[in-house]
Amino acid sequence: MFKSNYIFALQAIIFFVACTTSKKSATGVSDDFIKNNFSNATTMLNNMLKTADEKFSVKNGAYPRTTNKEGKMATTSMYDWTPGFFPGNLWYTYEFTKDPSIKAEAVKWTEKLEPLQYYTGNHDLGFMVYCSYGNANRLAGKPEYKNILINAAKSLCSRYNATVGSIKSWNRFNSWHGNASYDFPVIIDNMMNLELLFFVTKITGDNYYRNIAIKHAETTMQNQFRPDYSSYHVICYDSTTGKVVAKETAQGYADNSTWSRGQAWAIYGFTMTYRETKDPRFLKTAIGLADYFINNKNLPEDGVPYWDFNANEPGYTPGVKSYANKVTTKYRDASAAPITASGLLELSTYVSGKESEKYKNFAIKMIRSLAGPAYLAKPGTNGDFIIEHCVGSIPHQSEIDVPLVYADYYFLESLIRLNRINKGQALIQ
Repeated sequence: MFKSNYIFALQAIIFFVACTTSKKSATGVSDDFIKNNFSNATTMLNNMLKTADEKFSVKNGAYPRTTNKEGKMATTSMYDWTPGFFPGNLWYTYEFTKDPSIKAEAVKWTEKLEPLQYYTGNHDLGFMVYCSYGNANRLAGKPEYKNILINAAKSLCSRYNATVGSIKSWNRFNSWHGNASYDFPVIIDNMMNLELLFFVTKITGDNYYRNIAIKHAETTMQNQFRPDYSSYHVICYDSTTGKVVAKETAQGYADNSTWSRGQAWAIYGFTMTYRETKDPRFLKTAIGLADYFINNKNLPEDGVPYWDFNANEPGYTPGVKSYANKVTTKYRDASAAPITASGLLELSTYVSGKESEKYKNFAIKMIRSLAGPAYLAKPGTNGDFIIEHCVGSIPHQSEIDVPLVYADYYFLESLIRLNRINKGQALIQ
């Protein structure tokens, strides 16, 4: 036992020295820092694959999502919103390492999701299909991958309502206040699914998908933000008139608070929308959202936010049914940090001078924090998920201070983007 502990400690020292002493490149982050983080990811993913294969065979459609109370991997149905992230993690790791065994697993776990192309049960086809098949098409393209992406875009567009000007998120939203319920909720997360629509317009030449994406972004921009660029989580519409009937939260602390992962989705989503449209309105919105995040007085020094920027503050009151009423601990949500970091890296390429450096350097700060001992799990722990200390939904009393598969996805994506900057490559490929 002593010998194995000694070897692990020696490996940790070597990893730390390599990350901090090797030659720095364009981002100020060493190539070895990125390489060693992907080496760690490869080890953890290979460990995870053994468990994932067993669980999938026992329960058809099971995809890694988080850990259970025993700290072991917990899975979710392929029809939940998160299955695309696990193959996405494999694709990003293959992209950096060129490990053929990882590629083979990425293909296998992606192609299991083929039925999702016709799924219309919610708005999350971008997460479910683009994070999996989108990366598969980019790194190991097959004609059938494009067809699946096109069909998924059609399925997503089936939820669009022209009167509202938005893609319906959930089929119903039950408020935390009394018995209020709404049948056309739109959540800020929905911005992330628009990338699938932009992509399908590019491969088909049909502007139908792009036009829906732009209109959804415009409607979100009009209704989902406060004057300081903080975001509401849920906007509820009257589907027959298009009017806003409620502005609430599902996963945040209070209706008027700012759920940190929601703000992260908004930063990333509007940066991506500017990339695809070059419309300065979307860039202005992305900048405002980013500045709110990084300048917030309640953001911890390491850049990894609490689960809600206003949790437990005077003037913010959870709904009567929300479990947030019972939580006084200010939990971090380490999933919000890599989403923001990846978005900020891209945003830094659309502005110049000190502003560009501000976004790039803050992204790097968050990535370094996530790669440090406070958040980076050791192989064999944390269900072999990479990042620790995330929050799914405190109001639902669900996934509190656990790993989440999408935290790993955006952490790996941010490392890929750093690597591209270091090598002078296009950030978006």
